[in-house]
Amino acid sequence: MTLFVILIILSAALLHAVWNAIVKTAADRTTMLGLVALGHVLPAAVMVMVLPLPSAESFIYILISTVVHFGYYFMLGKAYQHGDLSVVYPIARGIVPALVSLWAMVLVGEVLPLQAWGGIALIAFGIQLSSWKALRSGVGRSALGFALGTGFCISIYSVVDGIGVRLSGNTLSYWAWGAFLHLFIAGFVGIKKRDTLKYLPTKVWITGILGGLVSMTAYGLVLYAKNFAPLGAVSALRETSVIFAALIGFIFLKEGNWIRRLGAAVLMALGVALIGLAV
Repeated sequence: MTLFVILIILSAALLHAVWNAIVKTAADRTTMLGLVALGHVLPAAVMVMVLPLPSAESFIYILISTVVHFGYYFMLGKAYQHGDLSVVYPIARGIVPALVSLWAMVLVGEVLPLQAWGGIALIAFGIQLSSWKALRSGVGRSALGFALGTGFCISIYSVVDGIGVRLSGNTLSYWAWGAFLHLFIAGFVGIKKRDTLKYLPTKVWITGILGGLVSMTAYGLVLYAKNFAPLGAVSALRETSVIFAALIGFIFLKEGNWIRRLGAAVLMALGVALIGLAV
């Protein structure tokens, strides 16, 4: 894996942390997630009109990814109803790298070297350490179930999109259509929250849509990287978004213990280095 690809994935992780911080600070997270989905749809609508179609064989992967993304938003919203972000988020993201690596090994024959698995383990441990105090306080059965369901959905769409984008013949087109079909997610939330939306301040609309643009950009960078690197390694590096989110929380939201978060950052940096050197 080249330094350029690693930097692309880490940039995507930082952007992912930014839009999650936007959702975290929202008064109504379900509505904000709907606006984030809308932020995907608006630019993607223009892109699908000017870009060539991705290959026909990749469209089934776009559709599967859309369905799984719907499940992801549903699980994430439910998880936040039953547990705090600081508990739900590290559980959901922490299981993803190992699951993606396993799915990639079974479905596309990508076998990571032992050193890369060591890096994945360090990143997963760093994710948990970043929110250790919150995790020690306990997690309810419902919150745990929905958090694990969220992580499972992430692992599925990560592999589906990794396969699909390689078959598409055009990463930009695959990215655009995947983003455009967030229309169903935005529409579902819009119907569910139709009474709330009419009273939303303009600032909230703008914040949510900008969050969607950031989220869409982050995932576009990840899709690009999946053309050049093993899916498990890309997923592991992407999950460094958790430590970026923790640092944002510490610096801007005045959350948590800086010593623990620094230790988590060091572990995850070592994990990134191991993966980068291994693949």
